[in-house]
Amino acid sequence: MAIDQWLLVQHQAQAHPPALRFYTWAAPTISLGYHQRRWPAFWQQLTWQDTPLSLVRRPTGGRAVLHQGDLTYTIVTSGLTGKRLDTYQEICKFLIQGWRSLGVDLHYGKAGRDYIHNPNCFGTATGADLVLADGCKLIGSAQLRRGKAILQHGSMRLEPNVELFNLVFGEADPPVQLPILQRGDALINLVVEALSKAAAECFGVELVTQPLSEAEWQAILTQPSLEVDLPLQRF
Repeated sequence: MAIDQWLLVQHQAQAHPPALRFYTWAAPTISLGYHQRRWPAFWQQLTWQDTPLSLVRRPTGGRAVLHQGDLTYTIVTSGLTGKRLDTYQEICKFLIQGWRSLGVDLHYGKAGRDYIHNPNCFGTATGADLVLADGCKLIGSAQLRRGKAILQHGSMRLEPNVELFNLVFGEADPPVQLPILQRGDALINLVVEALSKAAAECFGVELVTQPLSEAEWQAILTQPSLEVDLPLQRF
């Protein structure tokens, strides 16, 4: 997510074109929304399969996301106008189209403002989130704006571990029912390919794969970090 933050800063400075990226997490990690002040104290002592769970802070808002068995997408762009929800839904068009090509129909959530009292991002679905026909939330998204530049990224729950989800949030994880036979890396590659094609079509662009240079990696690693020890109320 440090790369996401760096891409936004570079795009705002007109030093980098709009970007689309996908990534997974090397180990189970909980990401907190930038302004999130409440989370259970025991999260900082959690372990899974003899490995401590990392706790990081996102540059975007929202509530906690458990990154395990998921795929993260990122869009950095500019030039979108209208209210925040309008820009969410303009960007989410490629997610809806891409998943539809895989036989999965998605719809926007309808949660009211009470969602802010739930520390679990996937516990509710707002108008910026995408849910399956049975109401199960598949994609949770969050945004950060800097001037006219927008960073939107989100987590797509592909193969979440029910036991770990319950350990973190103390509640049952609604099963994700996808009509797709592939699993593991094959599933990730399938989703990335479908969403990349949809993004090119929805935004009218040609996608060019461009790895980060050594100088860019150094700039990313030396940028100011987001701290997780902001004032909070644990429970």
